[in-house]
Order: sequence, then structure tokens, then C-alpha cells
Amino acid sequence: MPNNELKIASRLYYSSQGQERNSRPAVRVALAGMIVGVMVMIVTICIVIGFKQTVARKVAGFGAHIQLVSFENNNTYDLQPIEVSDSLLARLRAYEHVRAVAPFVTKPGMLKTDSAFHGMVLKGTDYWDFFAANLVEGALPEQNNQVLISRLMANSMQLGVGQNVLAYFVDDTDIRARRFVISGIYDSGFAQLDDLFLISPLSTAERLINSNRDDSSQLFIVSGVEILLDDIRYLEETADRIYFATVNHLDENGYHAYYVQTLKEQNPAVFAWLDLLDMNVVVIIILMLLVAGFNIVSGLIIMILDGVQLIGTLKALGANNRFVRRIFIYQAALLIGKGILWGNILGLGLAAIQYFTHLIPLEANTYYVSYVPIEFAWTWIIALNILTIGISLLILLLPSLIVTKISPAKVMHFE
Repeated sequence: MPNNELKIASRLYYSSQGQERNSRPAVRVALAGMIVGVMVMIVTICIVIGFKQTVARKVAGFGAHIQLVSFENNNTYDLQPIEVSDSLLARLRAYEHVRAVAPFVTKPGMLKTDSAFHGMVLKGTDYWDFFAANLVEGALPEQNNQVLISRLMANSMQLGVGQNVLAYFVDDTDIRARRFVISGIYDSGFAQLDDLFLISPLSTAERLINSNRDDSSQLFIVSGVEILLDDIRYLEETADRIYFATVNHLDENGYHAYYVQTLKEQNPAVFAWLDLLDMNVVVIIILMLLVAGFNIVSGLIIMILDGVQLIGTLKALGANNRFVRRIFIYQAALLIGKGILWGNILGLGLAAIQYFTHLIPLEANTYYVSYVPIEFAWTWIIALNILTIGISLLILLLPSLIVTKISPAKVMHFE
């Protein structure tokens, strides 16, 4: 059956030349409010998801999503060494959603030059993806005496690629000195961690905790094992699986029990701050939906008052209240559709500009990133559009009841 209500609504909304008839200031204001509301919600989601994913990736680059360490660890970077085998690493790689597994060593120490000194943590690893992506000068370490230094630390100590630097490490009985050559400089944008980590090959750092290391051995004496996932959404699930598989198990030398810790457990302050952003998003979305709803309601009321004569005529011709209400709901829906369309175009356009240009900067020491990060979370954006359409149409039902109060006799008498 033809939808006569939609046809009438379309003729009321568009002229025969295809131009919009809803040019009254109040209707334009309602449309503008709808566009701004949708735009703000989309930009907010892109920014918050961008923040969470960017910061999580940076933190994971320095400490992985999951770490398998000694149960006797003391929550510092001077971890109790454990002994791991190739077979253990193979079992960890076999877990679903595990992207990479890498032994690591961390050893606190101090860098010293003739004019400056700087506390740091030497991290030994053979997994270079993160640091390769953030390399800004020089090359990755290829020899045992080479290290990667952050730009922040290099500027602080006036060091550059190819220069030598002395590092001192304190043990229980003595102080060890090592001379390193800076092979490259990295900059992750995460100032808090950039100012802390000096990166070396695994074998370099392993010798600091195991001076009798045998390069031909199939065992690694390390601070722990890093496990990186292909999606952080599976963090808790994968951590639980690894925990139950290793709980009450000892390392290869039979001395130390394993302990599983996640990225969020290692950095509670960072992720507590990120969780607060979720609440901000909820508040902003609720406020914008209320603003958009108010604007649509006011726009519909203006349309109804503007069409009183039409309502009286239709009722006089035998149209019931339901038929007439649908006409104005369809008319308002066309307005909602235009508002959501332009809101998406402007919101995604602004997000794209920031995504490609990094136009809006941030203070890295405060926000962990040097610019406002953007992530196009299409699932959330589509869900937001569906929610906005649903709530807007639902809100229209109440003001459309005004139609039932309009009497054709009074309209004709008024005329």
C-alpha cells in the first residue's frame, strides 16, 4: 500500500523544485542543534577511543600486555631472575590471540657523562617492533655494546648517535660499569617512560644478571617473559588462561614460582585515568542527546503549529489523528536525517583532519601523548547513530500528541 503520510510529509518538507520549505528560524536552529550534537558525540568517541588505544599501545610497547615473572618479584624493575626454556616460550606462543612472546631483562642503573648523570632502567629484549616504529635517528642495536636511548634522555645528557656513555649497575656486593655505544634514538611520545628506559639486545642485559651466560644454552636466565596480544580486549581472558596453566609451577631450575601480571596491574594509575574518560564520554553523550532531543521537539512543535490549517483540513476530510501524527513525525524524521547526516560529515571530517595533521597538540608530560589521538571506532560510531535516531524518533511521540488536540471546527471558525 502507498504510504500517503510519507508522501504528504515529503511535499511539506520539499517544494516541487526539491528545495526545503523548513526555512523558519526556529526550525533552522533545531537543525543546527542536531548537527552540533551529533558532531560533538562523534568527535568525543574518536578522541577517547584514540586516547585509550594509543596510550595502551605505548605502555604495551615498554612492558607488553602480559608478563610472566617470578612470584617473588618486588614490584620494581630489579626483578628476581627466572630460568625459561624454548619449550615454555613455544607453549605461550600457542595461546589464542598471542601475537608475540619475548624474554626480557630489566636492570636499574645510572648513565654518566663528564657533565651529567641520569637514572635509568636498562631493558634487554630481542623484540624490536615497537622501538623500530618509534626510531627517529640512527639504527637498532646489532652488537652487545650498543644501546637505544630516548630522545628525551639524549637531550638531557647531550648525547647523540655514535657516542659512548658509561652505565653503572649496583649489585649486592659490587658496582658494575659498562661502556655502551648509542646506536639509535627513539621517541615514543610517552615522556614518563621515555625518560626511564635504555634499550639493549637481550644478551647484553642478560649478562648483568648472569655473568656465566652460555650463548649455546637453550635456557634463558631473564627477568621474565613478555606476551603481546593482537587485541587488548582479550587481555583478562588470556591472562587467566596463562595464570591457571602456570600457577604452582616452578621455573626450569626449580627454584622460583611463576607469577602472571597484566598491563593494567603494572600501570594502575594510567588505566584508572583512562577509565575516567569513559565516564566523561557517557556524560557528554547524554547531554548531547538531551540537547538534540530538545531541538527536535521544538522543531516538531513549530512544524505542527505552522501546519494547523492543514491539520484542520485533513481532519475535516476524514483523516484520523494517527494519520495526521504520522505526517509530522515523518516530516521531523527528515529533519533528523539531515541533522545526523551533516553531523556525521562534520564530525568525521574534523576527526580526519586531526588524524592526518595532528593539528591540536598536547603536553606529553601530562597526557602521555604529544597530540590529540584519533581512532575511528566504526562500531561505536554506527551504534551512536542508531541510538540517536532511535531516541530522537521516540521523543517525537509525545509532542505529536498536540495533533489530537486540534479541532477542525475551531480551525475553520478561526479562518
